[in-house]
Amino acid sequence: MDLELKGKRALVTGGSRGIGKAVARALAQEGVDVALLARNPQTLAEAASELAAESGRKVVGVSADTTQDAQTQAAIAEAVRLLGGPIDILVNAAAEPAGFAAPPKLAEITGDYFHAEMDTKVMGYIRCSREVVAGMKAQGWGRIVHISGLAARQTGNTVGSMRNIALAALAKNMADELGPHGINVTVLHPGLTRTERTAPLVAARAAAQGIAESAVEAQMAAGNSIQHLVDASEVAHVVAFLCSPKSRAINGDAIAAGGGAPRAIHS
Repeated sequence: MDLELKGKRALVTGGSRGIGKAVARALAQEGVDVALLARNPQTLAEAASELAAESGRKVVGVSADTTQDAQTQAAIAEAVRLLGGPIDILVNAAAEPAGFAAPPKLAEITGDYFHAEMDTKVMGYIRCSREVVAGMKAQGWGRIVHISGLAARQTGNTVGSMRNIALAALAKNMADELGPHGINVTVLHPGLTRTERTAPLVAARAAAQGIAESAVEAQMAAGNSIQHLVDASEVAHVVAFLCSPKSRAINGDAIAAGGGAPRAIHS
């Protein structure tokens, strides 16, 4: 299927690693010129060089901490300059994923922790969205995808659930506001996903349990209904579709990409 993305310009935050990098790769393979936004200039440069060589598209890196207004504004202005025009597609993925560290219990949740989590994953996504919307409105088309997570639908991580539910609310409010301008906004909930961070985690668990790494991966895959540890590239394929003109009928909705949560029904 031709996703009709060739020649579009995308900004992917958190694009130097993990799901963000996989999304950037998928978009570049579809003919999109991509700006990666992250905090570490060296990691950004390496990721941009790698993806450009693979795809033959323009892939650039811009550095910013998305909890900072001025840094975010400057980086996105630089992305527009480097890509040669307004951003058509924004994928917000600049946040620490849940599941790689034990979350704090209720008594351990401090104000500083709560505000930092919400500032990064909610307000940070808002900061980036604010900077691209004017250009999308001017051309009458745009796609914004917020990468959230299945903590929105599961207990076990209080602040993780709150920030992800907030992103679902953000996407729906943005969709209603921006839909008449040709801009579709969705939120994507990955579950446990294989990224470059997974291998050391698997190795550590295998060593602790005295079992093979393949057995640990099977344990992790048992948490979804397809019994397969979803790879970042598989999440990225879903995102690429949501970024395309062919996704016009989907707006303001939350899409899960975690292999199916057993026993859960979402009507």
